[in-house]
Amino acid sequence: MKKVHEEAEAALKKVQEDMERQADKERKENENWKKEDRVLLSTKDLVFKERLVRKLVDWYSGPYTIKEVVSTNAVKLQLLTSIRIHLVVNVSQIVQYKEQVGGQKKKEDKLIEVEEVEEWEVKKILNKRK
Repeated sequence: MKKVHEEAEAALKKVQEDMERQADKERKENENWKKEDRVLLSTKDLVFKERLVRKLVDWYSGPYTIKEVVSTNAVKLQLLTSIRIHLVVNVSQIVQYKEQVGGQKKKEDKLIEVEEVEEWEVKKILNKRK
């Protein structure tokens, strides 16, 4: 009876280790986010009004600035007023912004202040709805 009990304990321990290893595959080390850090926001769970084709949308949007670190799992971002989501997001939805090397895809436009709110300046209207 004692031998069966020991075998069962060993089997349970092995299964626990396997489950832990599988669960840890998706986890990443917890980064220490600070106020004023620049981050990119994942577009995975964002809903777009224009019904853009999912595979043509950038994986991340931004960069945005962290206004406040709420907890180890949540940060409050400084988002544009046109983005209608909650300002507090989970850290799994953001990644550290890395400055672009010259000649890369896009440059960051400058914000302008309109009625004490920072907004993007429109250079050209490409299309409109009728």
